[in-house]
Amino acid sequence: MEKLKEYTNPEYYENRELSWIKFNGRVLNEARDKSIPLLERLKFVSITSSNLDEFFMVRVASLKDMVHAGYKKTDIAGMTASEQLVAINHDTRELVELQYSTYNRSLIPLLNARGIYIVDAYEDLEDFQAEYVDRYFEENIYPVLTPMAVDASRPFPLIRNKTLNIVALLEENPKKDDLLGKAEEKKLKAEGKKGGTIYEYATVQVPSVLPRLIPIPSVKEGEKSFILLEQIIEKNISKLFLGHKVVCAYPYRIMRNADFSIDEEEPADLLKEIEKQLKQRQWGEVIRLEVEDTMDKKLLKELKKHLDVVDRVVYKINGPLDLTFLMKVNGLPGFDHLKYEKYVPQPAFSNGDYSNIFDKIKKHDRLLFHPYYEFIPVIEFIKQAANDPDVLAIKQTL
Repeated sequence: MEKLKEYTNPEYYENRELSWIKFNGRVLNEARDKSIPLLERLKFVSITSSNLDEFFMVRVASLKDMVHAGYKKTDIAGMTASEQLVAINHDTRELVELQYSTYNRSLIPLLNARGIYIVDAYEDLEDFQAEYVDRYFEENIYPVLTPMAVDASRPFPLIRNKTLNIVALLEENPKKDDLLGKAEEKKLKAEGKKGGTIYEYATVQVPSVLPRLIPIPSVKEGEKSFILLEQIIEKNISKLFLGHKVVCAYPYRIMRNADFSIDEEEPADLLKEIEKQLKQRQWGEVIRLEVEDTMDKKLLKELKKHLDVVDRVVYKINGPLDLTFLMKVNGLPGFDHLKYEKYVPQPAFSNGDYSNIFDKIKKHDRLLFHPYYEFIPVIEFIKQAANDPDVLAIKQTL
């Protein structure tokens, strides 16, 4: 008789979080599938980026909470929270590397070949494009920016979760008359500020009220060219800090612990409790810091200090941060040949007649399949119920 297998053996199971990363990898594989239309492939890169944000804010955050609480119990796969975080860090970095390799080496060249250009370095602009970008900055971006300098009297500001920001290293060269003598100069040198040069840091949030992808004039007729919003700000950042020389500036982005649990039996007002928890999300621990891989080391060190993060949560990205903007590229008009043919939902009832729905469902049940059927009957169902004087309440489960 064959010996029964011990199904509690961790060897028979895979950790839930590592399994999810593999799932997101399969989503990314759709972006690498050459049989899928190009702009549809961009959607899958965008989806993997959005998925990863949610994964870090909730699942990784939950594991961090376990570690902070000293929780040592293993999961069904035999891994502690600490071991899971180490494995997640390794697998996620491989996934992100593949994500940007797909974007840089495959998708961008294919887009360019079809007349779609995304400028992610303002240095690559032609002169006439640079003039347009500068004018766009003055008219549309400058009025909504709030630059914040950081020094002894001004602490590092609260950086909100998932926002894209730009950090800058500023240099001030005061006149000799303004220096406070040899003692002060000695102090400056001890702080690494050679020759009396005073360094300051500043950060500015890339405004979410403006589109991330800005159309710009193209080099050739029939082409579509865009530049990322943060690149326009970087190009003109010196206009925000007059009297200073901008040594360098780079975008960065953080993920905060956004996980929360609510005891639904305890609070008197559940809605108010949820609102309170959502507000607290902005103060959560930084669990991931994304920066450009070319970021100045001194600037990165300063950023890590202010955000209170260590190297293992820093992700150096070879390309634009936050690839969710690619979903907007998918929606470009005039490139239907690079997408799947648009599906038109079919009428759910014969001839699309949704009047007197309650009379119809008295005769027999109607099973609707979305998105294959129109959603109109669902809306009409609720609307007709709302207009019925005999209806006391309408309750729905989402």
